[in-house]
Amino acid sequence: MRIDGAVALVTGANRGLGSAIAARLVARGARAYGGSRRPSEPTAPGVTPVPLDITDPAGVAAAAERCGDVTLLVNNAAVASPGALLTGPADLARREMETNYLGTLAMCRAFAPVLARNGGGALVNMLSITSFFSFPGLGSLSATKAAAWSMTHGVRAELRAQGTLVVGVHASAIDTRLAEGFDMPKHQPEEVADLILDAVEAGHEEVLADERTRWAKRSLPRDLELVYPTLNSELRP
Repeated sequence: MRIDGAVALVTGANRGLGSAIAARLVARGARAYGGSRRPSEPTAPGVTPVPLDITDPAGVAAAAERCGDVTLLVNNAAVASPGALLTGPADLARREMETNYLGTLAMCRAFAPVLARNGGGALVNMLSITSFFSFPGLGSLSATKAAAWSMTHGVRAELRAQGTLVVGVHASAIDTRLAEGFDMPKHQPEEVADLILDAVEAGHEEVLADERTRWAKRSLPRDLELVYPTLNSELRP
């Protein structure tokens, strides 16, 4: 599908990658809604703010009603709580799963009929390199992204009949608040935003944004010997 002339909704659009995606959509000729739990916070110029907490069923339903002209949904909203899986607060792990997995699924369910009415369009789920392995100190986040990756495959299969392109996006560190303190190469949010929109226009179902991410996916059949031994030495903050 073409970005020019599309109508998009980006969740988590008030900062970081979500803000960059919304800005690039506008720059490339789309009309963009920016969903956020804090709609009073500034959004990119030309983006229409929409109050949206993806963990609130009533709020998700209201957004689907208000944004009934959407042809492109970008599920970017997520939360992360660094800490140990076994000793970190259980309520934070629950919040991550409720947001990153169940909240994203709720958006897919609510907007699938909207996309169908508007010709199929496209749906993008922002995943992560941590979909492929458990990152030290971010084990709970990694579990939610793995779940969201699996869910993305299922959503793709169910939406194929209505002509909806479903894109899963995986990237390593992006220069946002989440990646603060991690000493590794980082993407600029605008770079990832353009990769996502290019994939939508090209009809690609997956974005592997960098060589580290491509290596992680290639290594899955031998992850215990290729991936995990390197984490402590190379990937810790």
